[in-house]
Amino acid sequence: MRPNRLFTLFLPLALLMVSCTNNTKSDTSNAESTPLAEVKVVQYEALQAAYSKQDNVLYVVNFWATWCAPCVKELPDFMAVNDTFKKKENYHMILVSLDDVNNLETGVKPMIKDLNLAVEHYLLDDVTRMNTWIPAIHPSWQGTIPATLFIRNGKALHFEGGPLNKTALTGLIQSFLQ
Repeated sequence: MRPNRLFTLFLPLALLMVSCTNNTKSDTSNAESTPLAEVKVVQYEALQAAYSKQDNVLYVVNFWATWCAPCVKELPDFMAVNDTFKKKENYHMILVSLDDVNNLETGVKPMIKDLNLAVEHYLLDDVTRMNTWIPAIHPSWQGTIPATLFIRNGKALHFEGGPLNKTALTGLIQSFLQ
């Protein structure tokens, strides 16, 4: 009698575990538009090389973190604006997470998937040198996030040290693409 009782208790638990495992498989139907698996963990020099190219492209580089409420709040607006401009050859958006690298799998990647952040992603793993790279990104940056750099051919066009809404972001991009 006792073995049947254990079986009755553990069978539903085992089925629940199997069903949860199946639900966590990645959705590949949207894989073309959402590069969710790729987050490049880099030091500052590699990040700088990604947006300082001499290619006449306007790079919109947003610095954010999963623990930053204003960052998370503005990201859907960034994706909506990106959808408007992403087909232009002279435009490219990059998101840079300032999360701890230990949070990559448990925080950053799930948030990228949940918010459908379909742009190029970096995690800047260079905390020990932040007093060097923060002013190198822009002299007026004090390190607060969210922060957004607009840059073309290695020349900073504008730096926004705070959140941007859809209207403001669209206006800035339009002004730099003309």
